[in-house]
Amino acid sequence: MDKGLIPRRYAKALYEVGAERQDNDRLYALMQTLASVFASQPLLAKTLANPFVSDDEKMSLLTKAAGETEATADATYSDFLKLLKENGRLDMAREIALAFISLYRSEHEIYRVTVQSAAPMAAAERERLEKVIAGHIGHGTMEYDYSVDPALIGGFIVTVNSERLDASVRHQLEEMKLHLLN
Repeated sequence: MDKGLIPRRYAKALYEVGAERQDNDRLYALMQTLASVFASQPLLAKTLANPFVSDDEKMSLLTKAAGETEATADATYSDFLKLLKENGRLDMAREIALAFISLYRSEHEIYRVTVQSAAPMAAAERERLEKVIAGHIGHGTMEYDYSVDPALIGGFIVTVNSERLDASVRHQLEEMKLHLLN
């Protein structure tokens, strides 16, 4: 079976249960934390795939990775982990978390905006850029992620979901080079 289809199905089921329990906002935060931990700790995925690590240890790791303690864990999230354990899918937690995040963003019109700049942007610049982006999108909510990449030389690159605006000096130099070569 398609490894992309399985996580989407689990994510959709979790989303539906979360909607019934009015818990999706909390689940969204948990899934973002979980995805962030997977990104920063690559060994977590390997540990979950290791057949010598018990399912209970894997569930404990996933609880802690989501920022929960076993005593105060979210009931919906705990039930979700139990379901993954029963079905032998604990190793798919990362993909399911990413699919849940994508589904939640789609349902709530949340746009993921990444901004790369050659140097750190001042608060006033960020504010002005965010107003322009909001005007372009027109509706919904934006989640911003700013990073610095000195290789851009100057300017910035803005990515909204799959749409990209490259206003960097590096890009302009590449365009000029191509134009001159043609």
